[in-house]
Amino acid sequence: MAEDGRGKETKQGGLKTMPFILANEICDRFATSGFSANKITYLTQQLHMPLVQASNTLTNFGGTSSLTPIVGALIADSFAGRFWTITVGSIIYQLGMMTLTISAVLPSLRPPPCSPQQPCRQASSLQLAVLYLSLLCTSIGSGGIRPCVVAFGADQVELQGDAGHKWNFFNLYFFSMGMPVLLALTVVVYIQEHVGWGWGFGIPTVAMCLSIIAFVIGYPLYIKMKPGGSPLTRLTQVLVAAFRKRDVVKPEDPSLLYEDKELDADISTTGRLLHTNQLVFLDRAAVVVEGDIEESGQPRLWRLSTVHRVEELKSIIRMIPIWSVGIFVVTAASHSYTFAIQQARSMDRHLTPKFQIPPATISIFTVMTMLLSLAFYDRVFVPVARRITGKPSGITYLQRMGIGLAISNLANVAAALVETKRKAVAAEHGLLDMPDATIPISVFWLVPQYAIHGLADAFSSVAHMEFLYDQSPESMRSTAAALFWLAGSLGNYLGTLLVTLVHDYTKEKGDWLQDNINRGKLDYYYWLVTGMQVFNLGYYIICAMFYTFKPLEVAKPENPSKVVDEEVGAKEVEFSKVGT
Repeated sequence: MAEDGRGKETKQGGLKTMPFILANEICDRFATSGFSANKITYLTQQLHMPLVQASNTLTNFGGTSSLTPIVGALIADSFAGRFWTITVGSIIYQLGMMTLTISAVLPSLRPPPCSPQQPCRQASSLQLAVLYLSLLCTSIGSGGIRPCVVAFGADQVELQGDAGHKWNFFNLYFFSMGMPVLLALTVVVYIQEHVGWGWGFGIPTVAMCLSIIAFVIGYPLYIKMKPGGSPLTRLTQVLVAAFRKRDVVKPEDPSLLYEDKELDADISTTGRLLHTNQLVFLDRAAVVVEGDIEESGQPRLWRLSTVHRVEELKSIIRMIPIWSVGIFVVTAASHSYTFAIQQARSMDRHLTPKFQIPPATISIFTVMTMLLSLAFYDRVFVPVARRITGKPSGITYLQRMGIGLAISNLANVAAALVETKRKAVAAEHGLLDMPDATIPISVFWLVPQYAIHGLADAFSSVAHMEFLYDQSPESMRSTAAALFWLAGSLGNYLGTLLVTLVHDYTKEKGDWLQDNINRGKLDYYYWLVTGMQVFNLGYYIICAMFYTFKPLEVAKPENPSKVVDEEVGAKEVEFSKVGT
């Protein structure tokens, strides 16, 4: 239940809390993007790290930052709560950024600049220790911020009853995340390159400090859900109880299964999960047999679980197939920051005779398109769709995710066609064996594939996060949000595996991914990814068709009777089925 009590809910939560909550996450993204966009340059040019060591450092840092949200989410859901997990995570992140900024300012924490009189010296053990400490702090801090901010913000809207507000929270969240990334890719990178790294790191550090202050000031306005204990322990208890009773005969009538509203009160504030006729072997955990109840009347939880707790586990299992679809979405887009940058480097990047854009800057078109698409979706698409479907959200998040997956296919089709065109121009001008030459074709040919990725993200990424939040058990929403980041981590690792397999398999047959991309067959790789995306889309459609939304018993404050959600209805019982 809410820590502040149900009586205060009308005065707490709602959109008035968004500036405090989103400011924290915006500064996290601003700080992360401001460093990430150019960090390879800092490590190699300022700390004089060898390229392989710098690359491995960044890979380890990125992997850790993607995995710590799982730990942070479990801490929040188990005992700390989302507010304090975000606060502590932000402070740890702040310490990491301060350490990094200090190392960029103090000459003693960096090797001396290279010069003709003094060869480049690599960073000392002490200087590297300071760097690794700062990266570790930011990784740990991200683990407390990322999984909790989206769930904490959505709690304010859902629990206060503003779910139908014209700005969908998840659209607002992703729109807010895009702005700092766009700013970091332009302003912060320019400051780092032309003003100094101290200022380049210092500005995000100051912004992060201000966001922590703003977030804490908003404390009286927040609805703060009481953590319901370790969700992993509860899920494990269900599995153990079901295994112990694997030979017990399950009653035909689900109403005979064990219920305990008082026991589940803290983990079912918005309503108890109702029995579903799926994964019925787990129902044995809720069958009462001799010895399951103590003399005090309390259940022995390693022998007996309530229906609500059994359905928590069922909900997580049902979510996994659709969650897994997001892994390959990230894999399919991962080359936008590797191979596509190499393509851009080989193309004409001049805006004026004397100015050309950096290759990595082309990625701003993904961010810009996503921001414009989110605004169009929320202000134009949803109102029109609402008139047609009669649903407050216009279309369901499963439909929205499917549209995004279909659109993302077009991005790799565009990438393959543009690469074919680029190589044709290179062949026409005799540049196939000159990988460092500039091919006379504009870099803006790459804009469509980047823009389509941004459009697809506005549909699929937002819907993916919304699905995980809405369909997860109430007491595990931070953990569910962490799954979003885990999908991104696995997607990037899968992208690395795919590239490695393609390279190893084709190196004896022309090598699709050779260093000289003019002689490689990068367009073939894009077509391969397109085919895999089509398979992923088909897999998703099947999963979505057979997906069962969690049925939820909802009690209104003025009338604790069971009610029906008119928007989604229910197939098996007349209770609300959560999901839009």
